[in-house]
Formats: sequence, C-alpha cells, structure tokens
Amino acid sequence: MFDQIIIKVLLIAAFIIFGLILLRPGGSARNQAIRTITLILLFVAAVFAVLFPGLIDDLARSVGVGRGTDLLLYAFIIVFVGNALTAVRRRRAQDEQITQLARQIALRSPERPQDAQQEGER
Repeated sequence: MFDQIIIKVLLIAAFIIFGLILLRPGGSARNQAIRTITLILLFVAAVFAVLFPGLIDDLARSVGVGRGTDLLLYAFIIVFVGNALTAVRRRRAQDEQITQLARQIALRSPERPQDAQQEGER
C-alpha cells in the first residue's frame, strides 16, 4: 500500500492540475504555448522511453509502480483524460459561438408571420 503512495500522489496531482487548467477561461497565447511545450516534452519522453526502457523500469520502481509499461500506461491515461477534457471544453466554446451567431442572424433578419404566409401562397 505505502510503496505505491508516490505514484498515487503524482497521478492525483496530474488530474487536479488538468482540472484547474481546464477550468481557467480562454485559450490565450500563453495557454497555447504551455500546451505546445507539454506536447514537445511528451514526445521527448516517448523517444526516451523507447531508447532506454531499462531506465523507465527504474523510474517506475522508484515511484512505486512495478513495471515501466505500467508507468507508461498511467502516463497515457493522464494524457488521454487531459485531451478528452480539452476537447469537451473546446466543443462547449464552439457551441456557445454557434448559439451567439444564430441569435445575431435571427435578430438581423426576423421572419414575420405574414411574410411566411405570403411565401406559402406563392
């Protein structure tokens, strides 16, 4: 139980950090830069894991995970959940934009009931 405390703390911290980042409003240039740097670091870590699998096993054991493959699975899950949460947030923002655009169009060119009747009579 206590030998896995490090990995449990790291995983929970990662989820909390993802949640806090996603709760912050906006997609500023700073946030995009952080995402880009994170992706580059993940790419470097993936290459490192392929080149030196023994070191990944050692790292896994040092944080309380039995094997390096398990550690990589946990990391993949964190990245996947973060990506899914980002996609949900982006989708929500797009839905809000579409709603605002539809409202603006409806207010600019309203259809009156009498116009609709005249269209039907033609």
